[in-house]
Amino acid sequence: MIRVAAAGDLHVGADMAGAYRDRLGRLAGQADVFLVAGDLTRHGTVEEGRVAAGELRDLGVPVIAVLGNHDYHSDEEEEITGVLREAGVTVLEGDGTVVECDGTRIGVAGGKGFGGGFEGRCASDFGEPEMKAFIRHTKAFADRLGTALLELDADVRVSLTHYSPAEDTLEGEPPEIYPFLGSYLMGEAIDAAGPALAIHGHAHKGTEKGMTQGGVRVRNVALPVIQHAYALYCLDAAEATAPVAERVSAW
Repeated sequence: MIRVAAAGDLHVGADMAGAYRDRLGRLAGQADVFLVAGDLTRHGTVEEGRVAAGELRDLGVPVIAVLGNHDYHSDEEEEITGVLREAGVTVLEGDGTVVECDGTRIGVAGGKGFGGGFEGRCASDFGEPEMKAFIRHTKAFADRLGTALLELDADVRVSLTHYSPAEDTLEGEPPEIYPFLGSYLMGEAIDAAGPALAIHGHAHKGTEKGMTQGGVRVRNVALPVIQHAYALYCLDAAEATAPVAERVSAW
């Protein structure tokens, strides 16, 4: 079994140094890898990025993260990425990485993702240049995500995004904002690659468990949703069976 810990939407600020890290004391004994599903910062400043890096440094397990929309707010996403990588965090944006856990290789591909909505209630690549640019951005990311997932040389593959690839895990959010929370295009890319699990954040009022149209299990790990420092998903590498969620660590 591979034990995947995951959380998203940490939203750390300069006044939070050490606060989240204090809740990760048992992580190394409970998980093989820690996935962070974006929005590490509140306003996307390098100062906040340094705080986030300090929370995730030297946790005793590989840490793999993607950025979220908050991390882009101050146009310092590249600097934040650099600070995180200097702290040993692998940051993905349309690419993938493989880590070995007790002889089993887990491959993670991902990136921030983007919106657009879901089948029947989605924007389209039509009309004004601004609308076409919106959807083409999501299409381009979905293509990169699908390719990265397929190219992973791993025993178990996981998708990691900030925006949601499935409508199920948005339940609880106002339907009017679904197009700004995720896109079915990412779900189609994930279905084509067939990973064991898809992790995302972003939907603070959403639901933890869902599924893509093609049957890939999706988990929304935004901290306001899971109400714990992280959720733990156990994946059977031999059979690629459904992940089993357990609540771990006090919030």
